[in-house]
Amino acid sequence: MSSPVVLITGAAKRIGAQMSRHLHQSGYRLVLHYHSSDTAVLALQQELNSTRPHSVAIVRQDLTQLEQLPAMADRVLGCFGRLDGLINNASSFYPTPLASSTPAQWQDLMSTNAAAPYFLIQALSPALRQQNGAIINMVDIHAEKGLQHHLLYSMAKNALATLTRGLATELAPHIRVNGIAPGAIIWPAHELTAEQKQQVLATIPMGRLGQAQEIAETAAFLLAGPAYLTGQIIALDGGRSSRGLSEA
Repeated sequence: MSSPVVLITGAAKRIGAQMSRHLHQSGYRLVLHYHSSDTAVLALQQELNSTRPHSVAIVRQDLTQLEQLPAMADRVLGCFGRLDGLINNASSFYPTPLASSTPAQWQDLMSTNAAAPYFLIQALSPALRQQNGAIINMVDIHAEKGLQHHLLYSMAKNALATLTRGLATELAPHIRVNGIAPGAIIWPAHELTAEQKQQVLATIPMGRLGQAQEIAETAAFLLAGPAYLTGQIIALDGGRSSRGLSEA
């Protein structure tokens, strides 16, 4: 019962699910946040609890409902009575061309990618401070220069990057705040043609997609990593950002 507790937002699928499995195998207890992926999160909870009973709890919340996040934080803390780590992984991602983007899309993308992490950190920082905890924000290599036809998303991720660096100062020395900026890890849900995929791979010096497990290993390092490491955003992109390329 003394093992550390981590909250992972958007934990039911893809990178969130892989981080959950890896951290659970490393001995963490988990609170898995989800919004609508009931079947996936229940299956993941059952899978992990079958190997270590009562080690994984779930919390449902629409992160765009910002006024409800303090109550969500209370539910999170009620699961195990402590919190050692927070991974802000939940994210909306879809194209928003300038000519057709809407205020609703702006609100959705800014809420899930930047505002929700801010207000969750606000609500959970007292508990994290008690444990000398760690926060990891999932940023994006396109946060700085933008991704073509995804500027609202890129702007939101840029805000998250600013939040990461700013809170590293504000929350020191008791809470470390770092980020991970993935490159191409898993193909997006909307279909890409074979030619589009090849164009992406051609921009990656490593010549391949990254793996969700590599994100999970980086998250584990940052959670348990050097006590002097804070305010950093690790680009896990196969060298792509070092070439200055910003379009997929």
